[in-house]
Amino acid sequence: MDLNADLGEGFGRWVLTDDDALLRIVTSANVACGFHAGDPSTLRRVTALAAAGGVRIGAQVSYRDLAGFGRREIDVPPEELAAEVAYQIGALRVFAQAAGADVTYVKPHGALYHRAGRDPVQAAAVVEGAKLAGVRAVLTQRGSALDLQAREAGLTVVGEAFADRGYLPDGHLVPRGLPGALLGPDEAVAQAVSLAADGVVTAIDGTVTPVAAESICVHGDGPDAVAVAASIRSALDERGIDVEAFS
Repeated sequence: MDLNADLGEGFGRWVLTDDDALLRIVTSANVACGFHAGDPSTLRRVTALAAAGGVRIGAQVSYRDLAGFGRREIDVPPEELAAEVAYQIGALRVFAQAAGADVTYVKPHGALYHRAGRDPVQAAAVVEGAKLAGVRAVLTQRGSALDLQAREAGLTVVGEAFADRGYLPDGHLVPRGLPGALLGPDEAVAQAVSLAADGVVTAIDGTVTPVAAESICVHGDGPDAVAVAASIRSALDERGIDVEAFS
């Protein structure tokens, strides 16, 4: 099972995540590319650390929304969105290649993640941007519009699930701001083990729901992110589940 986290989400003197500590735990790094967070110095530092530690580098692309941290939905024309996705990947690739690595997958962030998950037009634009930039893998939820569009375009899809987010009975995430959307540390560890060992989550109504995934995300912007990620990795190790980057 792959373990991923959103990294590089600082900007200038403002630091959000403990990138250094998380990069010693996770196997894939979704690096912010400047549209919702991240500046050139941060991109360079995080990609260098990831490359040195053998952590897979992915582009965490977003709507152009620094003020809203990429969590506000924006109606961007598909051709413009495709160009912006490719642009973000290209910016990250410069630093990844300078560190002796490359950008191997793309994962939308925030509002773009959820919009591309349900909107085939926006999903197709993300796929077009990835192909334009030469990226052949997409990290997203199985069964989403982005999953379908990416597979139709011949891209590799890596199914993603979330350790620290609550689920609805239909397998979708509980929207942020609603009760049960965010899980506590112990719940997150238990959910990660359930996902990796059994491929299921317990939804907010108690329903046991199947969720197919090859990668588990731990959000890096929480106050306990490092401790939670470390506990998840330890719990998976104790269950005999190999934690390694997806192939």
